Amino acid sequence: MKRSLGTKLFAMPSPVWVVGSYDTDDHPNIMTVAWGGICCSAPPCIAISLRKSRVTYTNILQQKAFTINIPSVKHIAETDYIGLVSGKDTNKFAVTGLTPVRSDNVNAPYVKEFPLAFECKLLHAIEMGAHTQFIGQILGVKADEEILDHNGMPIASLVNPLISCTSDRAYYAFGEYLGQAYSTGLALIDKRDGGLN
Repeated sequence: MKRSLGTKLFAMPSPVWVVGSYDTDDHPNIMTVAWGGICCSAPPCIAISLRKSRVTYTNILQQKAFTINIPSVKHIAETDYIGLVSGKDTNKFAVTGLTPVRSDNVNAPYVKEFPLAFECKLLHAIEMGAHTQFIGQILGVKADEEILDHNGMPIASLVNPLISCTSDRAYYAFGEYLGQAYSTGLALIDKRDGGLN
């Protein structure tokens, strides 16, 4: 029997992403976010949600651009630190030893040491309440060669991304391979009654 938990933010898992942006003086900043996901395939778009008090909130509105950087588990300490301090009084790149790289496609920095980065142009800023959702069109993707398969596509196990859980405020590593999408469930097609959903 299920127990009602009320209205909680327990979607699992949450991504652990690092958002890169420049201020008006071209200083790079990064922040850690967990509220985010792919939101459109054509054009390819990604969404993140930020509080107005964050430096990145102002930077994105001013520059109309940001990057989404996917850290691997080996950068857990740096990623957590980035979410603990404010860019208002801390140079997070200097403290963590991470390297900002100017994007080719948008006016925002990506993190050199992280295996995967999305360069995004701001399309929409939607006021939701405590957070504003920023929807960015992906104009470019940067990936380390060693995380790519023979077709040039990133492999999750090689990226080895951090994931998080809101309910216990903890980080986790990526899980084991279970099967291919759009084929694992094919065995059930023969069992179904009626047509497609």
